Amino acid sequence: MLNHALGLLVHPRKQWQALHDLSDDSLKRNSPYTIVLALLPALAWYIGTTEFGWRVGQGEATYMTEYSALSLMGGFYFGLLVAVTVIGYFIHWMSKTYGVKTDPLKGFVVAGFIATPIFLVGIAGIYPLVWLNILLVLAALSYAIYLLFTGIPIMFDMSDERGFLFASAVMGVAMVVTVAMMAGTVLFWDFVSSPVFH
Repeated sequence: MLNHALGLLVHPRKQWQALHDLSDDSLKRNSPYTIVLALLPALAWYIGTTEFGWRVGQGEATYMTEYSALSLMGGFYFGLLVAVTVIGYFIHWMSKTYGVKTDPLKGFVVAGFIATPIFLVGIAGIYPLVWLNILLVLAALSYAIYLLFTGIPIMFDMSDERGFLFASAVMGVAMVVTVAMMAGTVLFWDFVSSPVFH
């Protein structure tokens, strides 16, 4: 399973082609990929905020209580899975417009592969340094966009032009999902579990 992650980072076009060549059943067996990889940032941020603390500039580190971090990172993990699921569903739903036959599980798997750099860069949360994490997240988002635009045409046997349009539509959905996640985070903090520091 992790060989797919490495392949998408090192030689993405070749890896997308290898994923395309899998049978639909074999591809769908990769659905745990997202479930496992989404754990990495949640666990890293839990350790980072409870053991190493959050530091802004040269100030003292601020630590979260273990209970507070556990509930927030559980919400973070759930949010990542929901985001990939929604994007995957929309990949499936929009595929009809582009004349592609697919199903929701394949959309979920493809969305999970596209999110690989975001999951992997989340490991940097083990040492939550603001400027470093912002730079890494921006780099991961850029690479995820690259994976989206290279992967959609290959995975769905489309011309580059139609694949670009399809990927652009998916990107629009991903932006809406991102804004919804940010709003959901605020609501989660207000009504479910606020961060508690010590």
